[in-house]
Amino acid sequence: MPVELNHTIVAAKDRQATAAFLTELLGLPEAEVHEPFLAVQLGNRVTLDVMTAPGPITPQHYAFLVSEDEFDAVLGRITAGGLPHWADPFFQQPGRINHWNGGRGVYVKDPDGHSIEALTRP
Repeated sequence: MPVELNHTIVAAKDRQATAAFLTELLGLPEAEVHEPFLAVQLGNRVTLDVMTAPGPITPQHYAFLVSEDEFDAVLGRITAGGLPHWADPFFQQPGRINHWNGGRGVYVKDPDGHSIEALTRP
C-alpha cells in the first residue's frame, strides 16, 4: 500500500469558527464531529481535524490544489467576504493573485492566522 496522508490536526482558538471558515472558503460540506475534533473532509479522503488548542497557536500553512472553476469560486468568496488576500506566502503582495507555473494562486489567513493557499497548478 502506498503511503498517503490521512489527516492532520489544525489547532484553533475556536474549532467551530475555524472549521466553518475552511468549509465556506473552500466550498466543502459541513465538518463532522469526531470528538475532540471537527473533521473537514477533503476530496482526496484526507481530513483536516480541527481541534480547540489549550494554549498559543503556531500558525501553519495549508495549501489546496483546486480546479480553475473551484479557484474562481474561492476567489469570489474571498472578494465577496472582503477578506484580505495576497499573491505570495510572505504577504507582501496584497489584493493580488499569482500566476506561478501557468496557474493561479492566492493566500488568505484563517481566524487563527494559519496561511491558507488555493492553487491551480502544483
